[in-house]
Amino acid sequence: MSVTEIQSDLLELKQLLNQATRPRVQNALNFEIRKVEAELQKFADSQAESDQKAPAKTAVSKPPTKNYEVKLQNYAWDQSDNLVKIFVSLNGVEALPEENISVTNDERSMELRVIGLENKDYMLKIVNLLKPIGECTCRTKKDMVVVSMKKINPGQKWSHITETEKRAADAKAPKKPEAADADMTDPSGGLMNLMKQMYQDGDDEMKRMIAKAWTEGRDKQTPDFNIVVEAQKFSKFRAARAQKFCIFCLAERRSSLSSTISFFQEKQKTDLLKM
Repeated sequence: MSVTEIQSDLLELKQLLNQATRPRVQNALNFEIRKVEAELQKFADSQAESDQKAPAKTAVSKPPTKNYEVKLQNYAWDQSDNLVKIFVSLNGVEALPEENISVTNDERSMELRVIGLENKDYMLKIVNLLKPIGECTCRTKKDMVVVSMKKINPGQKWSHITETEKRAADAKAPKKPEAADADMTDPSGGLMNLMKQMYQDGDDEMKRMIAKAWTEGRDKQTPDFNIVVEAQKFSKFRAARAQKFCIFCLAERRSSLSSTISFFQEKQKTDLLKM
């Protein structure tokens, strides 16, 4: 018999007791009511004991989902007089709570973190910035995070985001023409520079040869090619330089001799006193 049936019997007995008028009938009904109540109590005690013996059910908690960390490499940037802005594309990022998106920085670096976007944690770190920065802020747009970095020196234009990028770009840039190329575009200036270098770097014998060539050039307007032969007695390197000197003298003997002779006259006087 179930608990529901026992409770129904007890209820009906109590109704009969209320309707009974004879003492004997009332006593019989009271006895039966106590009997049913005892049975109901026994059934309740048995149920309680059974519940105590049953093993307690423990709540099974699901392990927390681990997010994968993704390091971002691609971004775009722009600048104004006061700010440098970094643009990072992330689908659906605008749906995240504000506390899931943060940016930290010091004077020469910036780090952006986006937590819990499709079970992934995104991180963008830029170090060795081209110029110092102040406060950084971030905001979201549709499928995009915008980081604003305040310039310490407003008005300064950034050619690159980092010093590393700038050095790499400078290394790939075409080099400026060397002195030899500059000499060919300006023969007079090139001759002057060449002769100064030869005279300053040369030993005593080289200085004598240059002085002799300039003396002959001043008198004849044409250098003496015997200088080349004489230079070959000392070294091939000196001969090549002397030969180059003679070629320049022939090409520019009128314009360059007058502009450079004063320099070598003074140097000749000084060096002859030392010899």
